[in-house]
Amino acid sequence: MRLLSRLIDRILPALLMACGVTLLATGLLSYAEPVLGDRLTRPSATSGEVADATGSPASSASSGPSTAPSASPTILPPDPSVPGVSLPGVSLPPDPVPTRTPAPAPAAVATRVVIPSERIDLPVISRQQSVPDQGPDLYPPCDVALYHDAFGQPGRAGSTYLYAHARAGMFLPLLEASERQDGASLLGALVEVYTADDRLYVYEIFRVKRHALDFSLALDVPPGEQRLVLQTSEGPRGTVPKLQVAARLVSELPATRQEAQPRPRPVACYGT
Repeated sequence: MRLLSRLIDRILPALLMACGVTLLATGLLSYAEPVLGDRLTRPSATSGEVADATGSPASSASSGPSTAPSASPTILPPDPSVPGVSLPGVSLPPDPVPTRTPAPAPAAVATRVVIPSERIDLPVISRQQSVPDQGPDLYPPCDVALYHDAFGQPGRAGSTYLYAHARAGMFLPLLEASERQDGASLLGALVEVYTADDRLYVYEIFRVKRHALDFSLALDVPPGEQRLVLQTSEGPRGTVPKLQVAARLVSELPATRQEAQPRPRPVACYGT
C-alpha cells in the first residue's frame, strides 16, 4: 500500500503536467490578457435574439431599463401651434378673417346759426355753393352765413368756422358790439348752431378777437374741445383785419326738422 501511494503521488502530477502541455500546444488555453487596443468582440446576434431583446422580457438578463437606442422611430405628438397641424379628433377654430374698420360717418353740416342776444338768425350754406353773379374768388353772398370747409362741423373735436358779412340782417350786430369795450357784452352770450341731422349745438362765447390776421383762434384748440369761431368784416370790401368771436360747446340737444333746416336764399352782393 505504501508503495502504491508513492507511485500515485509521483505519477499523477506527471500526468497532469503532460495534459497541460498538450492543451497549450493545441491553443485551447491562453493565460495572456488582451493588450491595449485589442477589443473583445461579441458574436453577432441572430434575428431571434434582436426580437427578444427589444420585445420579449424573457430574453433580457437584466431587469433595469435599457439605454441602448431603439431601432424603431420615435413618434412625437403633433404641435397644434404649427400652422396646418391639428390633433386627431380635435377641430381648431378657423383663422379670423380680417375686417375693415368702418370709417366714421361724415358729420352733418351746419344749417342755421342763431345768436338770440344779438337778434341774429341766418341759414348756413357751404362756401363752395355757387350763387349766380356771385363775383370773383367765391365772394360771400348776402342773407346767409357760410361754413369754411377747411374746418370741421359741430359734434366733432376742433373748430367749426362760420362767417358772414357785417351787414344789416347778418353779422353787423357782432361788429357793433365789438366796438364797445372790445366786445365785453358778447362774453357769455349763447350761440345756437343747427345741423342737417336735426341737432342743436349750443356754444358760449368766451373770447372776442378784433383785427385778426390769421386763423390761430380756430387752430389753437385744446384736445377734445369743440369750438365755434364766427368771423365778420371790420371795414369795406378788401379789408384784411377781421373780427373773430370764439365760443365753446356747452350742450347738444335734439331739434325739429323745421328748426334745423331753414330754406337758404343767398343773394349775390359783390357790387352793392
